[in-house]
Amino acid sequence: MTVAESQKAVARDPIAAARSWLDEHGRVALATVVSTWGSAPVPVGGQLAVAPGERFEGSVSGGCVEVDVIDEAADVVAEGRPRLLEFGVADETAWRAGLPCGGAIKVLVEPLERGRDLAFLDRILEARRTRRTLAVVTNVATGMRLLLEEGAAMPPEVATCLASGKSRLIETSEGSEFVQAVVPPVRLVIAGATHIGQVLARLAQTIGYEVVAVDPRSAFATEERFGDTRTVNAWPETSLSALGLDGRTAVVALTHAAHIDDEALAVALRSGCLYVGALGSKQTHAKRMERLKKAGFSESELARIHAPVGLAIGAQGPAEIAVSILAEIIKVARGAK
Repeated sequence: MTVAESQKAVARDPIAAARSWLDEHGRVALATVVSTWGSAPVPVGGQLAVAPGERFEGSVSGGCVEVDVIDEAADVVAEGRPRLLEFGVADETAWRAGLPCGGAIKVLVEPLERGRDLAFLDRILEARRTRRTLAVVTNVATGMRLLLEEGAAMPPEVATCLASGKSRLIETSEGSEFVQAVVPPVRLVIAGATHIGQVLARLAQTIGYEVVAVDPRSAFATEERFGDTRTVNAWPETSLSALGLDGRTAVVALTHAAHIDDEALAVALRSGCLYVGALGSKQTHAKRMERLKKAGFSESELARIHAPVGLAIGAQGPAEIAVSILAEIIKVARGAK
């Protein structure tokens, strides 16, 4: 990773920020949302890294209680002990900060030290880089942590969190423990470096997705058109197979060139990927379905393709179509109905 790439990663990710700031300062704090109720704006697992000099990255409440958490973080670092903070409708702070409409959150603030916690952060970052799943089990009272790889022996409650990808507080004989499910970010593979693909790549990166644009046409998948988005100049059968499509990968075919789109869809349908979508009218898709049937795909396999791609919001033009596609992927990834 280049210096520029590292700086961009820090700007987006509290864990990367905490890792960088530990090298710089030796001590930082990491705040994590461990419980929510009602209208809390940040879900369980949301994190905020805090460094000396009022530097912070991430969010635990969308701005509602960040100032109070940052103030508490300084004391946590000084004391070297974790602290569980609660904000809710009965708290003057919460009313002032914007949680009066029935919301409540619990935030665990942990001190991190260079000599003790670098390996912990590095392991999380490495798991993300290699798309492995981890469970971080933290005792709320003591701050003691246990990192468990997917497939390792673990309590049923922890295994359930990993299977669902959802973090939560659990009660054990050792007291309250927070299970952080560290799952790979959704990866979006755009087959077709088109104008829609350009906008979609930027939008998806903004919400934290990994993005790869694939197109055998070298004039399309260029740094000039896609900036820091990873591009691959190769046919889908080669490029998608090399990427390894897993259950956290979405594939969208956008070329409007049947021979390229069909190849991308065929690879995606043979994988266990999260989402498969294809651009085109109903008439175009009907012809596509006939070609894929002749290639040996069953009705149930072809039913996985979202087409015409995107939520039906009346989108017009590349930007709105990109928004509708990303919205549909989010809906599938979140398991929304």
